[in-house]
Amino acid sequence: MEWGMANRLAQLIPSDGRCLFLPVDHGYFQGPTRKLEEPRKTIEPLLPYADAIFITRGVVRSSVDPDNTRPIILRVSGGTSMVGADLANEGITTDIDEVIRLNASAMGLSIFVGTDYEKDSLLSLSKLVNEGERYGIPVMAVTAVGKELEKRDARYLALCSRIAAELGARIVKTYWCEGFEKVVKGCPVPVVMAGGPRVETELEVFQFVHDGIQKGAIGVNLGRNIWQNEHPVAMIKAIRAIIHDDATPEQAQEIYDTVKNE
Repeated sequence: MEWGMANRLAQLIPSDGRCLFLPVDHGYFQGPTRKLEEPRKTIEPLLPYADAIFITRGVVRSSVDPDNTRPIILRVSGGTSMVGADLANEGITTDIDEVIRLNASAMGLSIFVGTDYEKDSLLSLSKLVNEGERYGIPVMAVTAVGKELEKRDARYLALCSRIAAELGARIVKTYWCEGFEKVVKGCPVPVVMAGGPRVETELEVFQFVHDGIQKGAIGVNLGRNIWQNEHPVAMIKAIRAIIHDDATPEQAQEIYDTVKNE
């Protein structure tokens, strides 16, 4: 691996081999999402506890101070919205010159396996990998499922993750699911968890995060489970303890309760 690529990956993934990525890119297709209406207010208190942030170029410029940030994973795909015809019909929105100008440590885009736009999204991934490898910038592929939540199972996610790795993604972001070890085992590059099933309590979030780490994920890329929580700083500290300190779900709950009550 060339020095630049290795250096950027080392920025994203600390020396313990684990990572907590904070995605705040939801507005690129959802608009002013609940509790992300004013991105700066959401990002600033959480930034010290994230290993990297997944974000669009517009929000980087408007809402993140350049002298006080974490490594940037730049969202470079888009072109669709919640009110459009099909969320899977994305394209690449940001060229490599912009990625370099913003000093991003990685690029990220979604792939839509099993949709009418499967080929387009996979070719976009391939194009992005070609550009990234030329300049030593890793690509994170996001295995998107959109509204088709029934596809969020191990067989489907293992297929998506393996295809992303085969096409050159250096990191794959995918969902936690039952049988998650099958997804990780079949993916020869690091896997981070995008989320899991809809749950009602913080403890249930801690449980699927802990399970995923035990089954081989290197970390998480969790957004709404953190910043839509009523106590987001408590939530990110608790999840960070699972990832970097091997805390159990019960220990994470104790951390959450303690920070919440401070």
